[in-house]
Amino acid sequence: MHNDNRPIIHPYAGIALGLLAVSAASIIVKLIQNEHVPSLVISAYRLTLASLALAPLALTRHRDELLKLTRRDLILIAIAGIFLALHFATWIESIRFTSIASSTVFVSTSPIFVGILSWILLREKLSRMLIIGLVITVIGGALIGFADSTGMPSTASAPDPLKGNMLAIAGAVAVAVYLLIGRSIRSKLSLIPYIFVCYSAAAITLIIATLITGENFFGYTTTAYVGLILLAIFPQLIGHSSFNWALRYLSATYVSITVLGEPIGSTILAFFIFKQQPAELTLIGGVIILIGILIASQQSADSHQPSANQDV
Repeated sequence: MHNDNRPIIHPYAGIALGLLAVSAASIIVKLIQNEHVPSLVISAYRLTLASLALAPLALTRHRDELLKLTRRDLILIAIAGIFLALHFATWIESIRFTSIASSTVFVSTSPIFVGILSWILLREKLSRMLIIGLVITVIGGALIGFADSTGMPSTASAPDPLKGNMLAIAGAVAVAVYLLIGRSIRSKLSLIPYIFVCYSAAAITLIIATLITGENFFGYTTTAYVGLILLAIFPQLIGHSSFNWALRYLSATYVSITVLGEPIGSTILAFFIFKQQPAELTLIGGVIILIGILIASQQSADSHQPSANQDV
């Protein structure tokens, strides 16, 4: 543990708070979807409200940093925001078709795709640990796919598990691109101004997509709007802020490993709230995937700090 300054609360408590907040994301999304709110609208509200909440702090305390951004910086952050928007749109939609357990496990595979894309696009070395982790993750994914395709008994209501799982994987790929772009920008820009501009770009992207598809932003129930506010406050702001705050006192490796507890927390919450009980083979496959992610990300966790990791 780092000892730069004595924190107000113990870093482990901050990690626990962050884990609880992000684990609740899929639960809140499912509750909002039950109020017949489209996934694009949920995504747009989440990023818009988060951007508005960050605006006062970013525009006052970090104004100088924002003014120093070059045109190239703004273009890169905008592209990162577009991929972040794609991440939320696909992952949130995946919850409509597959179980929360499968969705959160598959979207958590982003570290695998960060490694693969770094090898393809940045010519970084494909480490042995990444290859081993990739193979293990594929095996876990195959088990979940087999369980879904054979219709193994489960109390989880999943109208189209294959489609939902593929959407979650698409969300993992999108957030991997977002993290790779952010890696270069974050070296010269602190957290608050970076996520403010990035979240704003993602929000604008999602608002445009929502308008193009003809979805409505208004006319939903009070429960839906309360859920949208909670989604922006807890998973987006409190959850990710807690992890980034903890990085000051704990190693990036520890924080990255802890974040992998999100699918476990989400699955437990889904069991008690929605009575979603995944098939045994799905649970086994999920555990195998998490082990694969852990192996793949362990080697590079200290060299590349997570930017709120999954952003889910």
